[in-house]
Amino acid sequence: MMEILRAAKRLNLPDWWICAGFVRAKIWDTLHGYEEATNTPDVDVIYFDQTKTDESVEKELETKLRSLLPDVPWSVKNEARMHVVNDIPAYASSVDAISKFPETTTALGVKLDDKDCVVLTAPCGIEDVWNMEVRPTTFFKETRERMAIYERRIVQKKWQSIWPKVKVYHT
Repeated sequence: MMEILRAAKRLNLPDWWICAGFVRAKIWDTLHGYEEATNTPDVDVIYFDQTKTDESVEKELETKLRSLLPDVPWSVKNEARMHVVNDIPAYASSVDAISKFPETTTALGVKLDDKDCVVLTAPCGIEDVWNMEVRPTTFFKETRERMAIYERRIVQKKWQSIWPKVKVYHT
């Protein structure tokens, strides 16, 4: 994980984080006593740069990361443009975007500071991920459409088949 964090840090992106499954899976693997890391479909690197919002920039960054660590399934997104893709109001920052992820247990990010210390952001708190409880974020509870997305993700992700101690709440 440190190697992945160091690779992302080398891009020198503004307001960057590695988030979602990368963080959650590590926590749940540890709480389940798994000795080997669970494979995640991608490593989500997000950043916030209002000056370069073309999707092609993200693809170039993914190419750079693949040149550093070719076996990692990188996914890079500039949160300064993702509100358009998601058809919601603009985000103020990467942490604001993370706070609006579908599940509280996904609304987590890590990065390295200037001294290579790991920094965690958890705008929805860490209680749910620590207690292995999946709930929608406040933002997703606001509309039926978003709650439908949350419910579809619960079915698609099949987290309970990977981590049997996980409890899922339907609100």
